Amino acid sequence: MPIDLNERREKQNKENKPTPTPPNNSGGGNNSGGNGGNNWNNRGNKGGFNVDSIQMPNFSGKFIGILILVLIIAFFFILARPFIVINSGEVGIKVNLGEYQPTPLQPGLHFFVPILQNIIIVDTRVRTQNFVGSDETDRKTNASTIYKNPIQVRDKLGLDVFIELTLKYRLKSDKASEIIRDYTMLWDENIVVPYILEAVGSTVGNFNAEELPSKRDEVAKLIIANFKNKIDSIKDQPIVYDSIELRKIILPQEVKIKIEQVQVAKQEAERAKQEANALRERAQGKADASITEAKGQAEANRLVSESLSQRLLELRQIEIQGKFNDALKDNKDAQIFLTPGGAVPNIWVDSKNKQRTTISNQ
Repeated sequence: MPIDLNERREKQNKENKPTPTPPNNSGGGNNSGGNGGNNWNNRGNKGGFNVDSIQMPNFSGKFIGILILVLIIAFFFILARPFIVINSGEVGIKVNLGEYQPTPLQPGLHFFVPILQNIIIVDTRVRTQNFVGSDETDRKTNASTIYKNPIQVRDKLGLDVFIELTLKYRLKSDKASEIIRDYTMLWDENIVVPYILEAVGSTVGNFNAEELPSKRDEVAKLIIANFKNKIDSIKDQPIVYDSIELRKIILPQEVKIKIEQVQVAKQEAERAKQEANALRERAQGKADASITEAKGQAEANRLVSESLSQRLLELRQIEIQGKFNDALKDNKDAQIFLTPGGAVPNIWVDSKNKQRTTISNQ
């Protein structure tokens, strides 16, 4: 084996040994061709371009295999996307081999190991549950806004009532890992929806259907209080209540008819009451006018009575007596009977016509 190595080295040295330059003869034309070739070789040896001086890199099969493996790993690394961007209003939950990490990842860029790790994005913004009818025109359901049918419950007498409302709430970011671990990503359906259904049902069940519209504010306050109590009863209170808006109370048709009849009766009673008040006011006005008139007449009589003094009566008697005296001048047969004391009326009797008498008032 050592002999073979030595022979191989000697062979390589001979192959690499430079070829000797032939002497430069100035002979005939045959030598000129050879001289041209020698000159070319000389120029190459002096620093010109020499093809034999280029050495190609010697890549071994092991190096190429490693390079291909690295490229394949890089391709699958990029294809697996071992990074994720968490936006504002969201948190990330890192899962290591199925185990949820308790500390959530905040907004930003985060890396993980594919297959071994995973990151779950959880929305912590205010979420909206709309329990409304199908006549809504802007029913655009997304991650933060969900539309559902009105809540069907029973009143105190067992009649079906439908409640339309809007519920707003959010999840605490530091409790996201526990909620997702215990209730999955459908934590709304597993916690919030059952609690609001229970709150509405327990509240409406204490009222008769026909009194719900008139007690709308009271019903809304009770629904809010019942829902908050249920949410706050969860361990560590991971859900924050925002608001509940009672939008509509839909009653059974027979209850609607009954309420309308009651309303009509109330309106008629109110109308009759207003008419009675109007008649009473008019009668009172007439009575007040009569009283005022009577008081005025009495006051006038009082003033007249106070104005009739004894001297005035005597003057009036003299005036009447003067009139009778003038009349006696024309009718001498007439008889005049004066009341005692000279008071009026005096009686005039025409003696020519016994059937005609004249009563003269003062």
